[in-house]
Amino acid sequence: MAHCQPIRLIVNSDDYGYYPSVSRGILELAADNKISATGILGNSPDLDHQLARLQEVPHLDVGVHLNLSHGRPLTAAMADKLAKHNGQFPSTYMMSLMILTGQVGVNDIRNEWRAQIEACRGRTIRFLNSHEHIHMLPVLFALTLELAQDYRVEHIRLTNPEWLLPIELAGLVRNTVMQCLTMINRLRFNVRTFPLLGIGQSGRLSLEYLASRFATLNPGWTYELMCHPGYFDATHITNRKLTSYHDWEGELRLLRSQEIQKLYQKYRIQLSHYE
Repeated sequence: MAHCQPIRLIVNSDDYGYYPSVSRGILELAADNKISATGILGNSPDLDHQLARLQEVPHLDVGVHLNLSHGRPLTAAMADKLAKHNGQFPSTYMMSLMILTGQVGVNDIRNEWRAQIEACRGRTIRFLNSHEHIHMLPVLFALTLELAQDYRVEHIRLTNPEWLLPIELAGLVRNTVMQCLTMINRLRFNVRTFPLLGIGQSGRLSLEYLASRFATLNPGWTYELMCHPGYFDATHITNRKLTSYHDWEGELRLLRSQEIQKLYQKYRIQLSHYE
């Protein structure tokens, strides 16, 4: 019977290749079977080394964490479009504005994202998502689906906001925008996706949050838990703003803890993989 079936949970760590210390934490969790997947930043400056280290965890599902908001692009055409930003990706908001006003074209992004996917093809690519959810812009969601078809990738993340109370004005605006994008993409496209957990405490998951979310899950269903574990290393992570919405080591401890294992047992949750 359905109510006797376990809940399948894909614990998917974003940002592999973001910083060496973040990648190290992800690899440790993968080796201990605490996560089941990770998304690779294909423009990581030490990508070859990071891809080689993934060979230590062959059971880990990998995907591409498509990027338009961190580091340098892989394609010269994109770097030229970003000349006023010193050839580097600007913030997600600025990049979104450049896309919506035609300063950066879809074909520029298509070529850049193809280059990022190609750079990660040492392993079977199971899914596509994006850094800071920029692929949720409808024009980019359509492009993501196109690339998924071209590269025979079955799974795409459909980011859906979580309306957790209390909510501040900035969160209300962010959630409203994301809810509109989700609705547009659902209406326009037929996409296979798993319900997403973690967006409500992105970068700072807590045990209390997980307990409340796990209590609402349906037996027999598969869910994706987005997480951002790792280690903080001030020699590499020099942008202090990132620490305002990332608690890498806190999530690392949480995913290793006995308390989360007890939650898995309580709610009959099994760590799962993309199929």
